[in-house]
Amino acid sequence: MAKPNLETLSVAELKQLQKDTEKAIASFEERKRAEAIAELEAVAQKHGFKLSDLVSGKKTKVASPAKFKHPENASLTWTGRGRQPNWIKDGLAAGKSLDDFAI
Repeated sequence: MAKPNLETLSVAELKQLQKDTEKAIASFEERKRAEAIAELEAVAQKHGFKLSDLVSGKKTKVASPAKFKHPENASLTWTGRGRQPNWIKDGLAAGKSLDDFAI
């Protein structure tokens, strides 16, 4: 690449050269960044992950399995975590134990 003689350029030409150089550098860096991301995504996919899952720092939540179910309505379940549902409270008040609701 031929080097321009900066001594012979006017101020306007130097400023234009500066703008063009900044654009070229930004474009080069963006291309390199895109290439690096593509390589990282390929490696993550090879191991069965998404790159966004690996770099987000957040773990994906896995729903806890239900441990208790309503004796008459099987669609009502409880994992045993958090507040007890009313049907569990009512059953315990009626003399039942948690084992009576276990799945």
